[in-house]
Amino acid sequence: MSRNSRDKNDPKAIDESSDTYDTIDWLLKNIPDNNGKVGMYGISYDGWTTIIAASDPHPALKAVSEQATPSDMFMNDDLHHNGAFRLSYAFEYAFMEEISKTDSLYQFGNYDTYDWYLKLGPLSNINKKYIHDRLPSWNAFTQHPNYDAYWKKQALTSRLDHPRVATQHVSGWWDQEDMVGPQDAYRFLEKHDVNNQNFIVLGPWRRGGWAGGEGRTLGNIKFDEPTATYFRKEIQAKWFAWYLKGKGDGKFAEAISFQTGSNKWKNYTAWPPKEAVEKNIYFHANGKLSFEKPSAADTKDFDSYVSDPSKPVPYRARPIEETYGPGSRWYTWLTDDQRFVDNRPDVLTWQTGTLTEDITITGNVAAKLYAATSGSDADWVVKLIDVYPEDYKAEPKMSGYELMIADDVFRGRFRNSFSKPEPITPGKVEEYTIDLHGADHVFKKGHKIMVQVQSTWFPIIDRNPQKYIPNIFEAKASDYQPATQKIYHSVKFASSIVLPVVE
Repeated sequence: MSRNSRDKNDPKAIDESSDTYDTIDWLLKNIPDNNGKVGMYGISYDGWTTIIAASDPHPALKAVSEQATPSDMFMNDDLHHNGAFRLSYAFEYAFMEEISKTDSLYQFGNYDTYDWYLKLGPLSNINKKYIHDRLPSWNAFTQHPNYDAYWKKQALTSRLDHPRVATQHVSGWWDQEDMVGPQDAYRFLEKHDVNNQNFIVLGPWRRGGWAGGEGRTLGNIKFDEPTATYFRKEIQAKWFAWYLKGKGDGKFAEAISFQTGSNKWKNYTAWPPKEAVEKNIYFHANGKLSFEKPSAADTKDFDSYVSDPSKPVPYRARPIEETYGPGSRWYTWLTDDQRFVDNRPDVLTWQTGTLTEDITITGNVAAKLYAATSGSDADWVVKLIDVYPEDYKAEPKMSGYELMIADDVFRGRFRNSFSKPEPITPGKVEEYTIDLHGADHVFKKGHKIMVQVQSTWFPIIDRNPQKYIPNIFEAKASDYQPATQKIYHSVKFASSIVLPVVE
């Protein structure tokens, strides 16, 4: 879905950067009274074309603002997260773009697509029963189940070296599609930013939520101020005014973030900020979460649950509407109240006591799981959650609300290599380090910190058979089996979340 970079030895070869070069050249020659300076910005795929244009720019291109660019379609964007296939989004998007010359939604016949995807059975039934090889991208997904050259060649890591023009990266904390892309793009370029041309802006938005409206709310969450309006007037407009017209002072913070919880704009001299200190918050017996390490006095070494692919945990409260269909709540699902899974036996929960002081995290969050499965493959979904007070007087309907702050999934077969997957030895305790990406959040006094762990997140993530099959797209119905999952919290195997704590 992302055109590969052209072979510069071939004078007839094209790509997004050469297309943009030609467009800029035409504009300069045909638009009267221009000053010879060009700016560029875009969201999502247009963010991708923006960052690619900046990697091989026309001399007149002076400043870009890439917003919500994808980065790596196998590692962290629309199509996979840590190798786990994003089923509903990948299928519905490929169908919409490729089945005809105009965007077309798949006609599920089910308002709740959870039912349709569950009845689908193995992924091979997409072609066998419904599409019959008519979607080139879907066929490519099935042929490239691992991180091979097909994915690597598309990724930004193979295309970026140093910033050639002033570059602003824009990301939303609750971007439901490419939250990581701008953070990755910023990180790649920052390694070689010798001329101070690389900047990042992070805010409390869904995908593209900064581009319209006031941005005072997202789903049920309120931010006390018009964050999107502020971004457009005080950050984006001033960025282009300086680089294209020389207006303003040209002083931009390295990183600008809207810190959630405190609901305040913050400026940082680096991202992640250097003052953040990594602190582990540990799982304990009886659902306790604490900054103290497990001790020999703890009565239990692990908690367990049975993950059954025939009864997967929905990724949001049902009904799960078609991604881009009528009434879809896709756009804000990352801010949904996670209490809808509280009573499921296949979701484990740990939480702190009521906080007696604010705890601020600013930077990258990671999970360090010590886990075992009775199967030979497993998915691990980890969610870091801010639990509102049970009696939340500021807004009673938010009492007890469970808000995800950071989350992601990891497919166990890729624990040692995303290119060369390996089956898991049943019953063996293994360490899984899961990148939960950036956050800038204050867990307020009176709130609690919670962690949830589960092994299905359906149908945004396809069902892992839990039996190792070299290519999951070729799994049979009989390959899908229940598995007992164990999450350890012992002295030897101390599962935790690594938090970037700022005092």
